[in-house]
Order: sequence, then C-alpha cells, then structure tokens
Amino acid sequence: MGQSRPVDQAGLRRGNLALLVRTLREHGALSRAQLAVRSGLSKATVSSLVTDLELRGLVHSAGVSAGGQGRPGQLVDLRPTSVCGIGLDVHVGHVGAAVTDLAGELLFQRRVACDVPAVGPERAIDQLADLANTALAEVKGSVGPPVGVTISIPGLVDRDAGVVTFAPRLRWRDVNVADGLAARTGLPLDHIAVDNDANLGAEAELAAMSGSQDRDVTDLVYLTGDFGIGGGVISGGRLVRGSIGFAGEIGHMAMDPLGPYCSCGRRGCWETQVGLGALLHACADPDDPVRDPTLDLDQRTRIVRSRAEQRDRRTLDALHQIGTALGLGVSILVNLLNPGVVVLGGYFAALPEWLVEPIRNQVVANVLAPGAGGARVVGSRLGFTAATTGGALAALRRVLDDPTVVPTTQPDDEEAPA
Repeated sequence: MGQSRPVDQAGLRRGNLALLVRTLREHGALSRAQLAVRSGLSKATVSSLVTDLELRGLVHSAGVSAGGQGRPGQLVDLRPTSVCGIGLDVHVGHVGAAVTDLAGELLFQRRVACDVPAVGPERAIDQLADLANTALAEVKGSVGPPVGVTISIPGLVDRDAGVVTFAPRLRWRDVNVADGLAARTGLPLDHIAVDNDANLGAEAELAAMSGSQDRDVTDLVYLTGDFGIGGGVISGGRLVRGSIGFAGEIGHMAMDPLGPYCSCGRRGCWETQVGLGALLHACADPDDPVRDPTLDLDQRTRIVRSRAEQRDRRTLDALHQIGTALGLGVSILVNLLNPGVVVLGGYFAALPEWLVEPIRNQVVANVLAPGAGGARVVGSRLGFTAATTGGALAALRRVLDDPTVVPTTQPDDEEAPA
C-alpha cells in the first residue's frame, strides 16, 4: 500500500496540470482564482500547479485582470511558442509537413512532390525526413522544441508499433515508418506516432469548427478526396477507431461487385467510383494535360475547376456523375451513423459548387430519417492540409495530456499539492 501512494499522487498531479493547460487553451488568460473556479481545484493547488507550469515554460504572466470586485488578479496564459507539434503526411503524389505552436497556430506548411509508389518506402521516408528537418530549421528560434511528431498515412496503421500495415495506394505493406524517421532525423522514437490520414483529418476538422457556427457538432463523418477515399468518424466528440483500430476504410465499401478493380485487389470499391482517378477518367482522355502524373492534387483540381467554370460539357457531366456516386455512398453512411455534418475533404472540397447539390439530392432521396436525419453536407475548412494539420495537433497531445513531458528549468525538490 505504501508503494502505491506516490504513483497515484504523481498521476493525479499530471492530470491536474493537463486540466489547467487545456483550460487556458480553451478560455485564454485567466487569474488563479478563475482557474480554480473553472477547474474545480482549490486555490492552493492551482497556485502550486501554475508555478510548476511556469518552471516548464508552458505558461507566463499576462497582465492584471480588469473589473470585478476585490483586488485585481494576476492573469496567467499559455506561452504558445514554448513547444511545437509536427504533422507529416505521406500521400501518393507528395510528402508534406506542418508545424503548429501550443495554441494550435500554424507556423510552417509545405508539400513536396514525390511519386511515393514509384520510389518505394525507403526513398519516400528519406524525403519525409528531409522535409521534417527543413521544417525544424525553418521554425528554429521562433518556437520551442517539438513535443511530438505524427505521420499521416492513407491506409491501415498499427499505431502501437508505428507500422503501416497495408496502404494499397502507396503499395506499402508492413513498413516501419516510425523507426525509419527516427533513424534519419535523430528525433526520439517515443515522440513519433503514425496514424490514418482520414482520422487525423476528422479531428482537425472538428477542431476547426470550434470557433464557428458548428462549434456544437459532436458527430461528423469526414471524407478524404484523393485517388483513394478514406473516412474519419467522430461520435459524441470522440474518434471512432473500431475494435483493432481499422475503422473508417469506407473507400472500400463494395458498391458494384462487377465494377473495375481497385488498388486493394477487389472489384467495385467506392473509391473506384469517386476517387480522383475516376473523375480524371470521366472528364479527360489519357493524353490530356490534367492526367499528367507529375501534377499534384492541387494543380489537377485547378484545371478541372477552370473547365467547369467555362462550362465544359464533359467536365460538368463527369462532376455530376461523381457527385451522384458520392451521394449514394454518403446516404449509406448517414443511415448508419446519423452524423450532424458530413465534411468533404481533399479534391471534393475544391469543387463544392458541382458536387454538393447532387450529393444532397441523393442523401434526401435515400436516407430513411426525415430531413436526412439532420445531416448537412459541407466542404472542408482545411482542404488538402487537413491531415498534416491534424497530425501536428495530435502531436501536441503529448503535452496536453501530460505537461510533465516538458522538463522544468530547475529541480523541484519539494512535494507540492496535487
């Protein structure tokens, strides 16, 4: 019994430190008295915890509170530049990186063209490591060290091992990305995580809604729009991962058993109907510039958009075809999950004028619940950057969940209230 109390006390203190950090992140600068009210902790405990966070460089004094009765209180606020989180992205045609500070503000974002399936895992991780080092060099001096790195992958991921189990579009199977990045960058292995791109995108979109009219949304489905299609599902404000972490592979719903072969080896998957490859096949001949494999997603989408704005008949027909097929799949998801919002990501988000209406028509026609169960179909706020942004925000969770991962600037020899 005597052995367990220090462990319990340490865990309690970590949880309370995390509570204060999250409270300041949500509400901004607060006095110690206000922190005590919002956290439910005693003033003495809050004072001790704030001192701890100051020693770790995570908070600082932010002036004096105005108004109210009694003596003005000294405000405490986060130091956004104390640490950063890094999101890295591996996709079919590029590798990407984003860096955010502790407040979630974007400090760096870049994509570099890379034919990932062609170059293979080792060379792709080489390029990813180069980009990670570039990102760190760019933000050095303006923000503190990274507390975490999260790598976004379009496929099945073993998060505990940091291994890509199967990513059909990348042609990767059993690739240890976390080890590979740690070996190339010198970043600590326990700082590096790997996750599915749609899951990270869903969490990033939910965070982006926090300051909008959709801030009360707790149930959403996020769809990636790429050559492959993935889904991230938020239910009750929490990401749905499934029993072994592979939930959300909605691009491989079998929509047509006699349809074209998918990259996964099966036939008629939803992504063969609505992925970018399906759109390009429908709207352009093989020698058309829009099908040039050296172009990235953004460039291809701009070409398609320009043609749609010029009312090119083939392009408009192709977009209507994609929108209708999207709507049928979205109807299944709405019937199954009853989300408040369906968020269209990737290339879908860049073409909402031509995709949203046919999607909504199918949803209204095929969802059993009145008014489509209240589901709204909207374009992504983050577009092609959702996965990297989500990765950077996920990396910051190491410090949001446990601020003690950031060392103090001086030894703390005295036991303090939890």
